[in-house]
Amino acid sequence: MFDVIVVGAGPTGLMLAAELRLHEVRVLVLDRDAQPTRVVRSLGLHARSIEVMDQRGLLERFLEHGKQRPVGGFFAGIDKPTPARLDGAHGYVLAIRQPVTDRLLAERAVELGAELRRGHEVVGLEQDDTGVDVTLADGTTLRSRYAVGCDGGRSTVRKLLGIGFPGEPAGVETLLGEMEVDAPPETLAAVTAEVRKTEQRFGFLPLGDGVYRVLVPAEGVAEDRAVAPTIEEFRQRLRAVAGADFGVRSPRWLSRFGDATRLAERYRAGRVLLAGDAAHVHPPTGGQGLNLGVQDAFNLGWKLAAEVSGWAPDGLLDTYEAERRPVAADVLDTTRAQMELMSAEPGPRAVRRLLAELMDFEVVHRHLIGKITALDVRYDFGEGHELLGRRMRDVRLERGRLYELTRAGRGLLLDQTGRLSVGGWADRVDHVVDVSEELDVPAVLLRPDGHVAWVGADQRDLLDHLPRWFGAA
Repeated sequence: MFDVIVVGAGPTGLMLAAELRLHEVRVLVLDRDAQPTRVVRSLGLHARSIEVMDQRGLLERFLEHGKQRPVGGFFAGIDKPTPARLDGAHGYVLAIRQPVTDRLLAERAVELGAELRRGHEVVGLEQDDTGVDVTLADGTTLRSRYAVGCDGGRSTVRKLLGIGFPGEPAGVETLLGEMEVDAPPETLAAVTAEVRKTEQRFGFLPLGDGVYRVLVPAEGVAEDRAVAPTIEEFRQRLRAVAGADFGVRSPRWLSRFGDATRLAERYRAGRVLLAGDAAHVHPPTGGQGLNLGVQDAFNLGWKLAAEVSGWAPDGLLDTYEAERRPVAADVLDTTRAQMELMSAEPGPRAVRRLLAELMDFEVVHRHLIGKITALDVRYDFGEGHELLGRRMRDVRLERGRLYELTRAGRGLLLDQTGRLSVGGWADRVDHVVDVSEELDVPAVLLRPDGHVAWVGADQRDLLDHLPRWFGAA
């Protein structure tokens, strides 16, 4: 018997498995596909996800395989420089292809002791008061204490639970693929610049050796987007939109995506939870999808581990939905707005020009980029200090960096007074006495996901707050 079965070996499921293994939770990850996907849905990590990797000591692995790009220009593709004074140490996008991200996270999960089984399709779920029975396509039944569906927008787990997925169906569709292109680079650059004056869902991104990532609007919405388009369909659409097919050939992979926008009615049904695209889908505009899922896993992992380990306070696991569902709802609204701004119609184009002017004001630009990067996320912990509920940015200490102290995924009391104590919570919360010129509060208590749970200097007040997140002493 496992503690947790994670369904889906994408970035959300693999991140969750790694987080659970930090707390010695017995984890099995199941994926329907026998091999990792070659399809490159995501091209990078935004600032908050970069911080997440840094907090867990993974960032150097990702930096080896990625390139740092400006974060400006990610809101609806409006070309602006990176805003100044972003609240964090990583004011860039890390360009890294999703299959590489998947591989690095899979390696991390397995290193920590997670079991990964590919080619195992889940077809049934039943649960009782003590666990979940997961049935596979070959008739095998596996049992765990909890299960988490991280199996994408067409989630089998969500459907088996009967959880509603309201929202808007796709109204437009886009073809995406990687293929060889015969036309010279200068021709492709000129055509892309001209077409994107009115059609943002178009472009040729060079990958090297004559291979390009090609984006072009589809003619309509396919009945089944799981069926990949053909290279001939790409040629037809390129001719219709740009007047030529540019000699596209020899595809590495081809896919299609729509602008469907949906949010699960709930993230939990008993002992089964949802995360990532299983809980929310939206257009890829702004590049937030993979990042949103990774951050779901970062929020859920320590809470589910606390439940399995037996020290979770009442209601802790329910704070996962309470905190992450509003974040997803905001992302859905942000992508809806961006899709409108990318329309070729005169009205949205006029609004786009107006917003481009407003983004010249630093406060407007920083606010919109804060939404894209998730640096502005604040969970509702009630009244208190302005830091309360926000993630703590990395700060320099006299003896290193804050994020170097968060590798184990435990709570952390950063004490600049030297007079505090975590008392009977030392098995769950690290107490570090150090000082930082960048931190103007006496002490902060951080949850394992790096969000500020308490600010102050009073020992009695601290002891009153510890049980809320870390259970009984």
